[in-house]
Amino acid sequence: MKKNPTKQRVIDAASSLFFQNGFHGTSVRDIASKAAVNVSLISYYFKSKQGLLEYAVTQYYEAYLETIERCLQENESLTPLEKLKKIIKVIIQYKQDNYQLSCFIHRELSLDSVFVREVTVTYLAKENYLVSHAFYQIFPDQTKRQQGKQFFLMQLKGMLTTPYVMQHEWKDMVVGDFSHDQFVKNYTHTVEKWLDFVVWENFHGVK
Repeated sequence: MKKNPTKQRVIDAASSLFFQNGFHGTSVRDIASKAAVNVSLISYYFKSKQGLLEYAVTQYYEAYLETIERCLQENESLTPLEKLKKIIKVIIQYKQDNYQLSCFIHRELSLDSVFVREVTVTYLAKENYLVSHAFYQIFPDQTKRQQGKQFFLMQLKGMLTTPYVMQHEWKDMVVGDFSHDQFVKNYTHTVEKWLDFVVWENFHGVK
């Protein structure tokens, strides 16, 4: 479906302001000014600032989950380990392509709110299933340290969210399109090397 460019401009403006000032620190008038639209247009499209937030987050997660599912389908013939690496790459790429909204959403997810509970039920549960299922497929039942695999999975999830929860730690590393691309390449490689170690440890490590 073709995107409405004006509507998308409002979402992009809101994402930038939410990232910089937080949801409560951003007004509809601020969003309208940055997007160069009339305040009434935002009301027409989204009803309210809350409606705009819900629409942006829904659009973000639906495209995100579709990206992961498409990756799984396109790489069905690969080994479980290589398939998981492909998933890791598309997750990091997607979050980096939507950097400001990714940071804002992950920051909000650290809070206990109705918004968080709704996102958890509708989207995070499915994300967790897709990533967990792909992760556990790389380990046959006879591998060592069965209990430890749950902790490794938790570490993997942490690595996939850390750059967007602790964005101030990385801000000087990502300043333009080229550095965004380099960050994806380098950070993906780092996670892959960690994953190779985890697999080796489970097959060869001492109990």
